[in-house]
Amino acid sequence: MPHAPLQTEFAPGQWVSHPQHPEWGAGQVQSVVGHRVTVNFEHRGKVLINAALVALDIQP
Repeated sequence: MPHAPLQTEFAPGQWVSHPQHPEWGAGQVQSVVGHRVTVNFEHRGKVLINAALVALDIQP
């Protein structure tokens, strides 16, 4: 049975944080391709996140 493509609630320009790495600070979403979200964090730099495995917190 084929699976539907994973839709994420993330969009370029959004601010997020990584729940397991608060020391990385806030991160801005750079791109979203399927479940792959590239985020540029204040204290870590660019990180490729698998949104199917990590529930990023959306910042207000």
